[in-house]
Amino acid sequence: MKEINNNERADVLVHALPYIQQFQRKTIVVKYGGNAMINEELKAAVIQDVILMSCVGVRTVMVHGGGPEIESLLRSVGKESRFIDGLRYTDEETMEIVQMVLCGKVNKNIVSLIERQGGKAMGICGIDGGLLKAKRISETDLGLVGEIESVNTAILDALIDRDMIPVIASVAVEEASGCSLNINADTAAARIAASLGAEKLILMTDVHGVLHDVYDSDSLIRVLPKEQIPSLKAAGVISKGMLPKLDCCSFALNAGVRRAHIIDGRLPHALLVELFTDEGVGTMIE
Repeated sequence: MKEINNNERADVLVHALPYIQQFQRKTIVVKYGGNAMINEELKAAVIQDVILMSCVGVRTVMVHGGGPEIESLLRSVGKESRFIDGLRYTDEETMEIVQMVLCGKVNKNIVSLIERQGGKAMGICGIDGGLLKAKRISETDLGLVGEIESVNTAILDALIDRDMIPVIASVAVEEASGCSLNINADTAAARIAASLGAEKLILMTDVHGVLHDVYDSDSLIRVLPKEQIPSLKAAGVISKGMLPKLDCCSFALNAGVRRAHIIDGRLPHALLVELFTDEGVGTMIE
């Protein structure tokens, strides 16, 4: 890699300054997932990004999934996964594993990484303090899978006001029964962003963003007005796994979030490039 000189380093910082000023004291919700959670180099880059965001005054919230870790533990106990419309069917035994992996191992590992890099974080799940209250999805039988009804933003505001990064595992509580419910992490991030009145929702994924042609990475749609989403769906441009992500982005935008982003978490420091440069690395939906 080419070494940059001090003038070039200064140039980078100067170009980032307007964005740093723009996002100071604004809330940005990052859904952390995909390859960036399992590749050690990418994991370190994401942690550095969120710490830097917090250090320059961005009110940063992380929401995470943990599909690969859940899958691995389910396989180790001889339990087969079943997916319906992209969501994991969650019976009681699976819910125990989901809660153990997300609220325990994955959540605390992320917090530990942030703390070791000099940041301050608090790991919580939707059960803690009634952060996320949900009801079971009724349209399809998915077992203990829920949709969020309310977000206790006071908890998050209190943590952020103490310069801490909330790290949220996407498990909620069903108020009527007290049962834990599995929540899709993209959906949880969108609902949290909307409830906080966030400036941005950023979904990290394993693709470049929204592509005109899924087989051509050069066909990236860099800016996507939300009004164009229905026609792109009808044309088949938005399909499969991108459909629920765009639905989450649309929900957030319609609820007052200013912009939503789908970025490639396989690129080191994708968060910083998307936030603090002109070019960005993914698709911005507005």
